[in-house]
Amino acid sequence: MTHLTILAFALVAFIGIATPGPTVLLALTNGSRFGIRTACYGMAGAVLSDFVLIGAVALGLGALLAASEFWFSVVKWIGVGYLTFLGILLLRSKGTLEVAHTGEATDASASPRLVFLKSFFVAITNPKGYLFFSAFLPQFVEPALPQFPQYLALAVTFALIDFIVMFGYANLGSRAVRALKKSGALWLDRICGGALLALAGSLAFYRRANA
Repeated sequence: MTHLTILAFALVAFIGIATPGPTVLLALTNGSRFGIRTACYGMAGAVLSDFVLIGAVALGLGALLAASEFWFSVVKWIGVGYLTFLGILLLRSKGTLEVAHTGEATDASASPRLVFLKSFFVAITNPKGYLFFSAFLPQFVEPALPQFPQYLALAVTFALIDFIVMFGYANLGSRAVRALKKSGALWLDRICGGALLALAGSLAFYRRANA
């Protein structure tokens, strides 16, 4: 694997990550509701999920989901349910503004452990991630060379870009909420909640390529 290969992978990965998905939307809302420090726990959960997803694909789980309608559906509907749950929570939010004054929210939902688990669980219950990596990663892996170091290099590269992009979104959310009045913060939560519900709907209608 050459430096040019890593660079090409990083460019394509950045484009894919920067397009708002569930973990990016959670980074935005975590930054706006809880502040950057707590949002970093969510980013850590998403980064850990990157290693889990890529490791699973390297071990063949992506191919299993592509071949098995049953297991694909199991993972998909768990993901749909969880995204729906998070979307409804945001739609019912009252527009938290504590961070505008203290830098950190104090409600129970700001628990670092809970923020971490939300982002991690959202990512690993999305079958699109497994199928995406199954189709995407082999294009950058040299079959004649040892597989593990190559997948590790790709995982580290992807996770680093993922963290940088999520940090940018979290920072945007944190800055935006400081400039908004309560009604504005409320609408930010509503928009992100609606986006998560829309992603849940798109996942519900998502089918395997060979289905």
